Amino acid sequence: MNKSFALLLALSAASLAPAAQAAGNLDCELRYNLSGWSLIYKTASGNGTVTCSNGASMPVRIEMKGGGLTVGKSKITNGRGSFTGAVSVNELLGTYASVGAHAGAVKSSNAQVMTKGDISLALSGTGKGWDLGVDGAAFTISRR
Repeated sequence: MNKSFALLLALSAASLAPAAQAAGNLDCELRYNLSGWSLIYKTASGNGTVTCSNGASMPVRIEMKGGGLTVGKSKITNGRGSFTGAVSVNELLGTYASVGAHAGAVKSSNAQVMTKGDISLALSGTGKGWDLGVDGAAFTISRR
């Protein structure tokens, strides 16, 4: 009888695992404003809000730092980001890595995908300013 009960318990747990995992994958969005400059070294900072499908919301601080062959000045307002691969809102905090090539003048649009382990962040935004170059950047999101 104990073997039957253990088998039933194991089968029940196994059938619930995919549902629990699927329920844990959050759809989260980042809305942000960011401004900065670059002259070989690139830096930008700003604020935003992360909002998730489970109702969680968190004000965040954003910092971008990196280097490469880059020069420019830019400002992004009403930028958007979309996260995939997160189970909780706290997993979204941390540093994301990216490599990109860019060019723009006056009003330019930018789209970029960054990763942090299994979590991806796809950013898009329209900004003002000018930039030119190839760079690698660390995009850090922290709680405000």
